[in-house]
Amino acid sequence: MASTIRMPAVAGRFYSSDPETLEGNVNSYVAPPQALVQALGCIVPHAGYVYSGHVAGAVFARLAIPLTCIILCPNHTGKGQPLAIVSEGTWNTPLGAVHIDAELADTLKLAFPSLREDGAAHRAEHAIEVQLPFLQVEQPQSKIVPIALGTGQFEVLEALGEAIAGVLNSQEDRALVIASSDMNHYESDAITRVKDRMAIDRILERNPRGLFDTIKREQISMCGFGPTITMLTAANRMGAIEAELVTYATSGDVSGDREMVVGYSGIIVK
Repeated sequence: MASTIRMPAVAGRFYSSDPETLEGNVNSYVAPPQALVQALGCIVPHAGYVYSGHVAGAVFARLAIPLTCIILCPNHTGKGQPLAIVSEGTWNTPLGAVHIDAELADTLKLAFPSLREDGAAHRAEHAIEVQLPFLQVEQPQSKIVPIALGTGQFEVLEALGEAIAGVLNSQEDRALVIASSDMNHYESDAITRVKDRMAIDRILERNPRGLFDTIKREQISMCGFGPTITMLTAANRMGAIEAELVTYATSGDVSGDREMVVGYSGIIVK
């Protein structure tokens, strides 16, 4: 397989395309220095940095980021395969290239054959890309395994999480499982905070099935519930004992518009 270079899809829109400005922005979001924890997983939002960068930064500032991160995201574009992985090459941002951990990616495909090699699902997808500058600033040597999930089937999401845990439990090197997700979308600030609290409570219980059922029952439009279910399942199988809400915000905190907002949560699972 030929190595591929994925060029930025949302630089200049979701975050600055100027390297110096971008690095300065990321550094501002991860300040001040924090005591670092070795987490198994985390949830970070993926909106434009002006809205959610401070939430993502609060999480990344707390993490002792390992040399490999598996990043799970929803498939907003609807393109490509429902379980799409990229196993070779680099993902570029204005800060440079992030390499894919080809060995881990290949091992995951063997462990979970439903994963399909597919760049189309990732080419215009922003939800992994916006996490990369944080990794580049906080852990410049970090490699990634990008996986876009276009399925909402609980059993598939759970099985993928179990497969990820099986692979990571069998290797010496630590890896972090990142779920890229925003919370409830396009309702009032008051309604969004109530709905998001219900979802967050299930996440803090480390209860993937409870999260799935709550989202369906309460009609919570959390775009990355799939990545979150997979991450929680993997973390539980790897021995997670605690989930911590680092911070929560809505877009209304920045825009001042409380009539139609998007929620953002930053959560660490350890």
